Amino acid sequence: MSLPPEKASELKQIIHQQLLKMDVHGRIREVLAETIREELAPEHQQLSTEDLIKALRQRGIIDDVMKELKFVTDVNEKARTSAPKPSTHFVDREPPVLKKTNIDPTRRYLYLQVLGGKAFLEHLQEPEPLPGQICSTFTLYLHFRNQRFRSKPVPCACEPDFQDGFLLEIHKDSLGDGSKMVDATTMLSICDPVHMVLIKTDTFGETTLVASYFLEWRSVLAAESGITNVAVELLGVGTESKVSVGVLNIRLEMYPQLNKTLSPEITSTQFTLERQKTAEKERLFLVYAKQWWREYLQIRPTHNVRLVKIFAQDENGVNRPVCSYVRPLRAGRLLDTPRQAARFVSVLGYERAPVIGGGGGKQEQWCTLLAFLCRNKGDCEDHSNLLCSLLLGFGLEAFVCVGTKAKGVPHTWVMTCGTDGTIVFWESLTGHRYIHRPINPDDPPLVEQPKPLYPYRTIGCIFNHQKFFGNCQPSDAVEICVFDLHDESKWKPMSGEAIKSVCPPGATSSVPPFPPLCASAIDAAVTSNEIELQLRILVSEHRKDLGLSTVWDDQLSYLLSPALAAYELERTTGVSAGNEEFQDAIRRAVPDGHTFKGFPIHFVHRNARRAFATCLRSPFCEEIICCRGDQVRLAVRVRVFTYPESACAVWIMFACKYRSVL
Repeated sequence: MSLPPEKASELKQIIHQQLLKMDVHGRIREVLAETIREELAPEHQQLSTEDLIKALRQRGIIDDVMKELKFVTDVNEKARTSAPKPSTHFVDREPPVLKKTNIDPTRRYLYLQVLGGKAFLEHLQEPEPLPGQICSTFTLYLHFRNQRFRSKPVPCACEPDFQDGFLLEIHKDSLGDGSKMVDATTMLSICDPVHMVLIKTDTFGETTLVASYFLEWRSVLAAESGITNVAVELLGVGTESKVSVGVLNIRLEMYPQLNKTLSPEITSTQFTLERQKTAEKERLFLVYAKQWWREYLQIRPTHNVRLVKIFAQDENGVNRPVCSYVRPLRAGRLLDTPRQAARFVSVLGYERAPVIGGGGGKQEQWCTLLAFLCRNKGDCEDHSNLLCSLLLGFGLEAFVCVGTKAKGVPHTWVMTCGTDGTIVFWESLTGHRYIHRPINPDDPPLVEQPKPLYPYRTIGCIFNHQKFFGNCQPSDAVEICVFDLHDESKWKPMSGEAIKSVCPPGATSSVPPFPPLCASAIDAAVTSNEIELQLRILVSEHRKDLGLSTVWDDQLSYLLSPALAAYELERTTGVSAGNEEFQDAIRRAVPDGHTFKGFPIHFVHRNARRAFATCLRSPFCEEIICCRGDQVRLAVRVRVFTYPESACAVWIMFACKYRSVL
């Protein structure tokens, strides 16, 4: 087999790199010196190539080289020899080759290197992970001017071994292609920080937000060599926002190098001016908010118990106006409709902010969008803020509502106002939509009133990125609430100018910019296959423990697919389709005198063992899995539907058919 010249040179380069990596040349030199000493001293004979190879083989060096070489088998060959799996497309499991980044020489870049961490004292006692052992990991996520990056996961340790570099384009999406390269003075006016989020992933795949930090990168503009090293102390989140969790060593470098650097006095003066300007805007807004609240309380004394939320704490314990947590967010080509956006938000995990100690109090923590997306789960406020932002991006008039649901539990949800006055509530945790028809308390008793289907009881205020309204109707009950936002006797508005002063685009660096959404990195077919295979093993083992044999019906498993697709379509669009064909196919597959039972269930995680344990808690599902009878055939089908940000909806259906023996 002859190779083209370019392939031959590429192969030589790979071989050369492999030999360098193993230091084979150094070991050959040692063997050569040793062989010459041992064998050539007596008669000074010539040492042949065969003698040298023999010596290398004796010392095991050739075996070591051969072990290091990984031969890629044919993908289809793998498929033929592997265990039978439900049909899917094959995926090459070889590690991806790192692509070289094309650097535009006319643009400025910031090269940010993370060179290890230290003083992560919570992991002081953590043992060194054994090779191949699953361990908890740290992953660092970055966002800068519409660009997102992620580090390689590293094992959790007191000194985590972060060794990653990120190339950040400085004037991304701000200047045209024909613009001249930005100089130091122009870059000094770019006040966007580098937002860094540290996530811990445990051995079960559960994620925890460890730290959220805003890095001021512009100190590099005053560095003489164009390089600066920074030790960044990361603080905890929520109740631990004043406690250090560790230190990251960061190196910043400008590409290409600056012709003229700024003096440290100029940069420090700029930072001071920005801080003063931001602090003054925030002070004025606080004065205005206090005045607005006094006026609101004077309308009716009972207003002081209504849930009117003007400020909320983020993960770092910083109080920010609620309006700054929302802004129009366009999902590009990742989401096509508002309802699909609601489905995406609902499959992101729900988790209340952790609280230390008892008392039943709710720890408040409204996360910045990057922290919420990287953790892939959050509280109802995080879901509502994201859904409202996406609906605003789709051109709807959307608001976040703050109120209570049953038993007076505080809750947030989203509301949209149609041009015809239609009010629709969107539940961000489930994706459900409810049309609001207010009850008129002044109607005579015989007039039939609409029955509300939504779970909401009271509403205190509504807000988006430009508007804030406090509910000043006699009752704050949602069912009799009228959403005429132009009527100031029903809704007390806040000044739009005041909101604009502390929310983008009018605000300065105190409010973090929104990151763009990322496409899913999950292969739906492969993940579906893996979960299905694991569930088959779990079911077989469970039945074996009960003394039952297991026979799988692959055709019946395949016939369950349309039902799972229809369930997801219904969750997304509210439209049910394809049920007739599914029922017809099942009737044809189940012979006369046989019984068919099916049980669908939905998850937002990909842990097969956890899903199986949940399924067994349902008596219907347990009846199928533990089915006894004549000619019992079992089926299971898994369908993973992927959404942006590695969120996914996992539908599982267990089924069985058996001969009915009376």
